[in-house]
Amino acid sequence: MHDALPAVFAAILVLGIGIYVSLDGMDLGIGIVYLLAPRERDRDLMISTVGPVWDGNETWLVLGAVILYAAFPAALHVLLPALYLPLVVMLLALVLRGIAFEFRPNAVRSKRAWDVIFALASLAATLCQGLVLGTYIGVDFTPGRPTTFAFLSWFSVATAVGLVAGYALLGSAWLVWRLSGEPQAFARRLLRPCAIVVALFIVLVSVWTPLAHGDIATRWFSWPNIGFLAPIPVATVLVWVALWKTRDSRFDGLPYLLSVLLFWLGLIGLGVSVFPYAVPHRLTIWEAASRPGTLTVTGIGLAFWLPVVMSYLAFSYWTFRGKVRQVDAYP
Repeated sequence: MHDALPAVFAAILVLGIGIYVSLDGMDLGIGIVYLLAPRERDRDLMISTVGPVWDGNETWLVLGAVILYAAFPAALHVLLPALYLPLVVMLLALVLRGIAFEFRPNAVRSKRAWDVIFALASLAATLCQGLVLGTYIGVDFTPGRPTTFAFLSWFSVATAVGLVAGYALLGSAWLVWRLSGEPQAFARRLLRPCAIVVALFIVLVSVWTPLAHGDIATRWFSWPNIGFLAPIPVATVLVWVALWKTRDSRFDGLPYLLSVLLFWLGLIGLGVSVFPYAVPHRLTIWEAASRPGTLTVTGIGLAFWLPVVMSYLAFSYWTFRGKVRQVDAYP
């Protein structure tokens, strides 16, 4: 039972990351494409599509931090020295983004300034998350190696740019779902350019990672592993092709659902590559885990907290479903 607890917490952490990317990645993506909107009214409508739910999306970021701190403190101890700067900048950007989000509707002469702040803060937060991801995959975490600026590498920069494109894809697809008329047409025009950039970075990271890490290459390409794992890249290609063909689909929600599925397939691929490590090539999830008593108490709290939060988010998205046609949908 005790040996299973770290694996359960790792699964919950992956679930939280996936939900966070699907939801907060979407509203960060709206911020990334925000200044490209041709009219102020279009930007008002873009904000209105996420106004009632956006702050709840970041709950999953808090969940990830809590699980790392409570369930895998040894992993946090190893990872933080290389991630302090991007994490601090990300948190500051999220705070600034929230301020801009709330101040913008009530501003008159400074409204354009808050628009710019909202967009730049969204971009900065996404870039920092991409740097964290690239550092986690690509940095050598053997003792003494990670330094304050270890997050600055060509690989982490590539993952950061790729994540910007991915979040922009999620945001654009969400706008296609929630808007109509010319604002929706604007969002549809963004889908294919974003999908192309995402595909390029999926290929780049998928080739770069096994070339840089022989154990990952062995896991994916040795027999019989290649037979069991081949459905993941095959499904990724099929989902991307389906996404490419849905630009003019009459079901407006399909591009967003396929974009989310594309991210989940990438997350599954990442999990396959690094399992069973909490810190790649350094600590397994069992070596990084807290004592069984700590995991048990934390698990009891999560057993109550997770269903409540998931029910609240589901209720919020259901309540505010449908097309947004009025700028004052979120005052």
